[in-house]
Amino acid sequence: MDITLIAAIVIAVALLAVGGFFLVRTQRRVKPGKEEPGAETTGAAGATAVEEDRDRDSGTVRTPPAHAPPETPAAPPAEPELETPPPSAGRMVRLRARLARSQSSFGQGLLNLLSSETLDDDAWEEIEDTLITADIGVTSASQIVENLRTRVKVLGTRGPDEVRALLREELLAQIRTDADRTVRTEPHGGRPAVIMVVGVNGTGKTTTTGKLARVLVGDGRSVVLGAADTFRAAATEQLQTWGSRVGAPVVRKEEGADPASVAFDAVSRGIDEGADTVIIDTAGRLHTKTGLMDELGKVKRVVEKKSQVDEVLLVLDATTGQNGLRQARVFGEVVNVTGIALTKLDGTAKGGIIVQVQRELGVPVKLVGLGEGPDDLAPFDPEVFVDAILG
Repeated sequence: MDITLIAAIVIAVALLAVGGFFLVRTQRRVKPGKEEPGAETTGAAGATAVEEDRDRDSGTVRTPPAHAPPETPAAPPAEPELETPPPSAGRMVRLRARLARSQSSFGQGLLNLLSSETLDDDAWEEIEDTLITADIGVTSASQIVENLRTRVKVLGTRGPDEVRALLREELLAQIRTDADRTVRTEPHGGRPAVIMVVGVNGTGKTTTTGKLARVLVGDGRSVVLGAADTFRAAATEQLQTWGSRVGAPVVRKEEGADPASVAFDAVSRGIDEGADTVIIDTAGRLHTKTGLMDELGKVKRVVEKKSQVDEVLLVLDATTGQNGLRQARVFGEVVNVTGIALTKLDGTAKGGIIVQVQRELGVPVKLVGLGEGPDDLAPFDPEVFVDAILG
């Protein structure tokens, strides 16, 4: 009995000893609060990773560094290179060939009719119709035909040179070579000359303003431009482009601003900077809209509080014919037009409107535009114009 008890105790102690041994060993291998480290990477595997990294394509997207270098600020846009426009002298002569091509059918047709062997009533009527078709006007056409009939009867002969000379004299008489066509751009009394450019929508006022600035800069003048067409943001941007090309500052305001205030500020800046000429581009307006025409008169009155307005140039589209004449009448009543700038006098344009406008208004054509180029605006020369028509 005693032996059995002793054996049981010995076995229990042995089991406890074995269990304690294994428990201590396990605690040594995994300590509390620590994770078992992952599998160790061998040196060969590390080398392979480096080789793989070297073999990656150069276009592979890589993770950027934690602190990227600051971006370099973009350089400001370069100032546009200033252009040097040609002077006004000789511009009309340079454009003569283009005018001759566009008007040759008119001039040649008249010369052929006048040189025919028989000049009966039908022939004279056809000559008059040709003149009217060129927008010379009924009154002027009738007067030219009457004078030609009388002179042909007196001379008796009609050689090509004689016919051309006769027609040239009559056309020049209608265009009025004695008219003062000088555009007043000279400063006076310590103040710049002030020019207002007016007209209906689509005649090319802003373009004419920019081209006129080029003419004056080409002649050595300093110019300030006033963007008083505040109804169209595009007009202001367009004028800014014209001015930046030749170094002419542009006075402008936000869209919808009072046009009179823009014009006033432009004249003020011209006086402060000692400019030779201030050119004010006004908004296009229908000559039938009384309110808009009254506003144009307001612009002129406000400007005159600061300086005299030396020129009011009415821009007319040569292709508008009789409608252009009606426009001229209304503008002349509102702002006292002093000169005409006739645009689009190329292609199918009818230059006879020069005769008609001058006859009806007593206002001379001072500038003509013969194309879309920046230097296609020229002072009007009646003799060069008529010679170009007759070839």
